[in-house]
Amino acid sequence: MIFFIATIVLFIWVTYTAMELRKATLSAGALLVVYTLIGDPSTIYISILWILFGLLVSLNIPEIRRNYITKRVLDIYKNLLPKISQTEQEAIDAGNVWWDAELFTGNPNWEVLRSNPKAELPAEEQAFLDGPVNELCEMVDEWKVSHKDYDLPQDVYDFVKEKGFFSFIIPKEYGGLEFSPLGLIYVMAKIGSRSGTLASMVGVPNSLGPAELLMHYGTDEQKKELLPKLASGEHVPCFALTGPYAGSDATSMPDTGIVCKGEFEGEEIIGIKLNFSKRYITLAPIATLIGLAFKMYDPDHLIGDTENYGITCALLPKGTKGLETGRRHIPIGSPFMNGTITGEDVFIPLDYIIGGVDQAGEGWKMLTDCLSAGRAIVLPSGAMSGAKSAVAVTGPYARAREQFGMPIAEFEGILEPLGRMAGKSYIISSSVSTTAMAIGAGEKPSVISAILKYHSTELARKIGRDAMDIHGGKAVMIGPKNYMAGGYESTPVGITVEGANIMTRSLIIFGQGAFRCHPYVLKEIEAVNLEDKNESLEQFDLHLFGHIGHSISCAVRAFVRGITDKFTPSPIEGETSIYYKQINMLSAGFAFLTDISMLVMGGELKRKETISARLGDVLSSLYLASTTLKHYEDTGEREIDLALLEWTQKTLLFEAQEKLGQTLDNFPNKAIARFVRFIIFPIGKNLKAPSIRETLKLGKLVSRNTKTREKLIHGIYQADEPTNHFAQMNKLLELYESSYKDRASVLRAKKKGLINGSSFEDLLSNAANEGIITEDKIDELKAYNELADDIINVDDFSQEEVDQLR
Repeated sequence: MIFFIATIVLFIWVTYTAMELRKATLSAGALLVVYTLIGDPSTIYISILWILFGLLVSLNIPEIRRNYITKRVLDIYKNLLPKISQTEQEAIDAGNVWWDAELFTGNPNWEVLRSNPKAELPAEEQAFLDGPVNELCEMVDEWKVSHKDYDLPQDVYDFVKEKGFFSFIIPKEYGGLEFSPLGLIYVMAKIGSRSGTLASMVGVPNSLGPAELLMHYGTDEQKKELLPKLASGEHVPCFALTGPYAGSDATSMPDTGIVCKGEFEGEEIIGIKLNFSKRYITLAPIATLIGLAFKMYDPDHLIGDTENYGITCALLPKGTKGLETGRRHIPIGSPFMNGTITGEDVFIPLDYIIGGVDQAGEGWKMLTDCLSAGRAIVLPSGAMSGAKSAVAVTGPYARAREQFGMPIAEFEGILEPLGRMAGKSYIISSSVSTTAMAIGAGEKPSVISAILKYHSTELARKIGRDAMDIHGGKAVMIGPKNYMAGGYESTPVGITVEGANIMTRSLIIFGQGAFRCHPYVLKEIEAVNLEDKNESLEQFDLHLFGHIGHSISCAVRAFVRGITDKFTPSPIEGETSIYYKQINMLSAGFAFLTDISMLVMGGELKRKETISARLGDVLSSLYLASTTLKHYEDTGEREIDLALLEWTQKTLLFEAQEKLGQTLDNFPNKAIARFVRFIIFPIGKNLKAPSIRETLKLGKLVSRNTKTREKLIHGIYQADEPTNHFAQMNKLLELYESSYKDRASVLRAKKKGLINGSSFEDLLSNAANEGIITEDKIDELKAYNELADDIINVDDFSQEEVDQLR
């Protein structure tokens, strides 16, 4: 019995610590020798143990292992391996991996995340936020833009170009501002809080488009000619990828470019004849430099032996013969410039190709590589802006709006969604800023960018829904006083662009992550595809047995950590250390379930989108929880942030646990599912969602003038000017904090019949006369009442005014 227990302990120790095979074999041999010397060597049991030990020893001999095990597994693996197209391979290869890869290991190294720089802006960028960005925000009236002009004023366009708002990503050597990713996010968040239309106009030139593609792939001549013009605003860019028959599956585009001879500027040259139809292209109606993606062919071999080059990117100046732009789409909720681009038999020179002829056919690689970082910036900044804006107005509105004799912010039915809004906003801000700093440090995390794009926009959508519910009729009636409708209506824009959210969740996050982030899968695939059979076998053997050891270690770690957190490491001590331990536990379970899923379903896993989506949800929740911890560690103050942090951790880790459970509930092999469930949840699912009390606490914090609310809404446009709803809400809470006790005393006295009056002013005067309040409080109480009335009121229009609206 003692030897049996010792064997179990040794197995757990060897696998939990991921001891290398040779050392594990020596440890097992030492234990077996001891047992042989002090036990009964005549038993069949010990003979069997020595036979098993001999098999273990044989695994340490590469020639035996490869010939009798690896070679057979390699043949099976080739059949299980899903077919990967060239475009899929380019997407997998795009960017790099970062903290997402650590989560796939089942035993993340927290120093990878904790060494990420703190989210701090350079002084130059902060000055720009405090200066030109505030000036720009003050120039825009979103109601007028969205319901009267359907465009931004010309002075806004001029200011944007003059101050370099199109050049945040362009290096200074070409006249750009060269902002950090965090700086760009903060600029976009502040602009977005003022005007979604303006944010779209500024965001596109600083996202995936001509400038970024030129910086990474353009020829020196192209960079010198075009980047200064893009930086100054002389050129307004757009990029045309999506068409009527190619949306999420952009690689299926029917747009073509045929290499041929033709006349250009009076001279016969070898060029490309283009035929294309694009839609949903932001800035297309006003663009002067159009990026275009098309499939390039050279049937007559005019430039080489290749006939089908594949997707290629080129830049066409406005005015190119046959190029048609100018027609507009009208996006829901925000009339930013968006429209169609078409062309029939448009002939262009070869040097219009981004990077020249050498980059022909490299278009999809260009796009996926640039998107691997860019997708984590502009759209998430919009989600962050929307979340902060909703929190900024909804809490004060709930304080100003009274029903049944009390502010609706005192009702639990209102406080609960308010609390959810606060917690989700904290998740968005934390993950967006942490990821931005990683990108600024040189990371290009393609899987993480998909996680951030999907979850930031989805969380913002949920926040917007809660905010609308709390506002009720106030948010239903449009007009200058309705600060909710535009953002709510335009929510589907962020959900849809740069990879529709349904596709991102079902196919990209886990589908790409399983290949790109797993410590062994991509290496195994590369080994399988090696042309040299001996090298293929050797490399596959190395990674296969590493993979097997990894899976066993993850299983043991998940099992042990599911029973107790005593042996689970945490990089810090204190009240938040439990969350690091829980992430480590769930990471081990996720990594083990990932391996089992790939083993059981093989290539079918690619088509099991509901399973893939839930595994992606687990990865996403662990990433968001990790970055929220990092953000708290860097910038958090216990009194201000701890309640937010605890709510977010409990929400995200409970979500990860539940999605692991849902995956197992729907696993195709029920027997294996029961086994994996026992390993991952040996004593059941013990993580709990936040309590109602914890959620209500957050709701109270954002409906009062607290430092927690102040920190949550930091970064939006709060200048104290007449058309700024945020400044109005801040003022309301300031007045509320200094006057609510006196106001309550007045209303209580009225209810008891101690005072009366036909108006609130009469009540105040009588209350002062009766000594219920002091004279110096009358003006303050009047100011609060007037401001509260203004906030809860909605617009009404004459029929003539309605006729003037669009």
